[in-house]
Amino acid sequence: MSELRARLDVPSGVDAPRGARKTVRQLLTAWGFTDGDWLDIADLVVSELVANAVRHGGGLLEIAVQAHETKVTIGAADSTSVSPRRRTPDDTGGYGLALIEQLAAAWGVDAYEGGKLVWVRLRSHPAPLRPVT
Repeated sequence: MSELRARLDVPSGVDAPRGARKTVRQLLTAWGFTDGDWLDIADLVVSELVANAVRHGGGLLEIAVQAHETKVTIGAADSTSVSPRRRTPDDTGGYGLALIEQLAAAWGVDAYEGGKLVWVRLRSHPAPLRPVT
């Protein structure tokens, strides 16, 4: 399989995580990623990335999805260059990075068009890919 890429503009707001999650899941399924548990993890990662970009990042600009064989990287770009940081969880949040670190193979931050792109590389998809026909 060659590398697949998609970039999606996502409007900022309270519905952004749900819309991004639904769209990315449909995209991954169309690309042949069909394991339900793995897709649920991708959903959580997308939700965290988008919610954090909306809440802390000055508005979400876009979601980037890359796939090569069984490996997928999902990123969220926003307009601030302030990098995410781990904080002590409390009633207002602080669980996101710990959750991402438990679910993902790796994560990082890259400068992107005057802001940043926070990316998460998911663990490999556990089953052979089955493209939707």
